[in-house]
Amino acid sequence: MKNNRSTVLRLLICILILLTPVTGAGRLFAQERKIQNRPYLDDRVWHYGFLVGVHVQDLAIMNNGLAYVNQEGGLEYWYADVPEYTPGFSVGILGELKANEWLSVRLVPTMHFGDKKVVFKEQRSGKVTEQYLKSTLFSIPLDLKISALRFNNYRPYVVAGAAPTFDLTVKKGKELLVKPADLMLEIGMGLDLYYPFFKMIPELKFCFGLRDLFQQDRSDLKDPSLLKYTNSVSGVRSRMITLTLYFE
Repeated sequence: MKNNRSTVLRLLICILILLTPVTGAGRLFAQERKIQNRPYLDDRVWHYGFLVGVHVQDLAIMNNGLAYVNQEGGLEYWYADVPEYTPGFSVGILGELKANEWLSVRLVPTMHFGDKKVVFKEQRSGKVTEQYLKSTLFSIPLDLKISALRFNNYRPYVVAGAAPTFDLTVKKGKELLVKPADLMLEIGMGLDLYYPFFKMIPELKFCFGLRDLFQQDRSDLKDPSLLKYTNSVSGVRSRMITLTLYFE
């Protein structure tokens, strides 16, 4: 919780810096204006483009600490976690509708290809079981983009919104089963970079799942011994960090 609070604080500080349209530094460099590339690009009501990027997927797993009675009559206490992150690949298209000089609305259908490793560890014996969850996420973010003033050939912005997300590759019969449908809250920041023939936009975004994805009903299991992993968990929520390059 403490790490989450410090991350949010740093993010808010960056947002305040990006949204400050007039600063002493801005006045200092006001005389150093350069020729603007594609000066009328932002006057268009409708923008479109494509994106490529990388991301990491995570699961916030809530463990309940319940004991499991094994075949020998002993008690086992299993704890689940995602100990490491594996980079994934993202690709999608961008549609942006301009509302006014500062605000625009974006629709960004995106495919995220990645995986997660869930580790189950027994607290007394130290036994470990690993499960790999491959994910093909289809996400449709609807975001509000708030931009600062353009200076020369760059323009910072912040973005926030919600993204209905569906996992197309959920596999049953494993230790942990998650529901395919989710709704993610998104917040991030980026920078419009204007070049002579196109605009490139690097963006960093943090995504937090709002729905509990934990599937309690495990009628799909053929091996009853796998229930000990399901019974040790009380909730699962998704999280994701994306680093994206947009091209317009």
